Amino acid sequence: MRTVPDRERRHRLGRRHAVAPERRVGSVEQAVRAVAVLHATEPATVHLSVVARADLGRDDVERALHDERSVVKQLAMRRTLFVFPRDVLPAAWGSASARVAAAEGARLAKEVVASGVAADGGAWLDDARVRVLEHLRAHPQGLTAAEVRPVLPGPDGLHSRVLTHLGLTADVVRGTNTSHWRVSRPRWTAVEHWLDDVPAAAAPEDGWAELVRRWLDRFGPGTTTDLVWWLGATQGIVRTALAALGAVEVRLEDGRPAWVLAEDEDPEPEVAPWAALLPVLDPTVMGWKERSFYLGDLGPQLFDRNGNAGTTAWWDGRVVGTWVQDPDGVVVPRLLTDVPAPGRRALAVEAARLTTWLSGERVGTVYPSPAMKAARDDLGTRA
Repeated sequence: MRTVPDRERRHRLGRRHAVAPERRVGSVEQAVRAVAVLHATEPATVHLSVVARADLGRDDVERALHDERSVVKQLAMRRTLFVFPRDVLPAAWGSASARVAAAEGARLAKEVVASGVAADGGAWLDDARVRVLEHLRAHPQGLTAAEVRPVLPGPDGLHSRVLTHLGLTADVVRGTNTSHWRVSRPRWTAVEHWLDDVPAAAAPEDGWAELVRRWLDRFGPGTTTDLVWWLGATQGIVRTALAALGAVEVRLEDGRPAWVLAEDEDPEPEVAPWAALLPVLDPTVMGWKERSFYLGDLGPQLFDRNGNAGTTAWWDGRVVGTWVQDPDGVVVPRLLTDVPAPGRRALAVEAARLTTWLSGERVGTVYPSPAMKAARDDLGTRA
């Protein structure tokens, strides 16, 4: 059984995640595929994760999302919103999204009964789904959540919960954004109006296996614990998927067992040291549950108490700090560990590149890490 050193894992990360400058890609779809899926909990993360991997502008991201629709937002693993390559949607619909839909539907039905809206929460949800979906199908351009609300009179928020459930079951999608690129106010759109040719959801076993395959291809080697966490699944689901894929067991540097694809056993070629500035919740930061090989002991400074990653500064495959914007919108890296002079210079280049891309626009977040808060305080910046 081969042992994969931590340094090799970091080389894999730089090469496969397209974060090393010489590995940048040429399209939004390629940037998404480089990390399997992009986090989209905060809309700005999508754009900033793309620009970290490709020399593209805001309009390129908007075009891919809303015109070409080569990538699509979908609630899936861990009830988290992601951007998926379009061809991966069936895998998510049949596995992770379906799993979350079952849990969300049961929870919503109970709340409907508890709030006195209906005596039978399941029947209420079935009827609400039909009414909302019929209304959206009559409006091919889509409707905002506020425009859907009159269809479901009752307590505030129920209409949004029903829309979320319809999105999990692949009946609707988050369509065109009606607000700024940093703010999400989508027009909810019937899936057949957004995707002209709607594929069928994959069988659950096939869907889980495809998601595991894509994760291993980008993030492997990884442990069973990593996969269970990333998928929001069970050990049984993960073990079945690994067996179906014929995944190969390897050893990590600390002796723990991990997994790679059968065709991926050879050592990864080295890449030159690289610098990157990644946004809040970037997949390269959030891809594993067990992160010490790139994070060291910096986790408490770079993640909030709920496990959400703030912005990160990287050098040679390791997180070395965070970054914020000063009152003028200039991107400022803040180092939390020693970085050699070439690394500091390379990070300065990346900061200048991102400052130019942002062009004075400031990006806020509801997930600031302790390191981000401290850096903002030092600069006299609130957000």
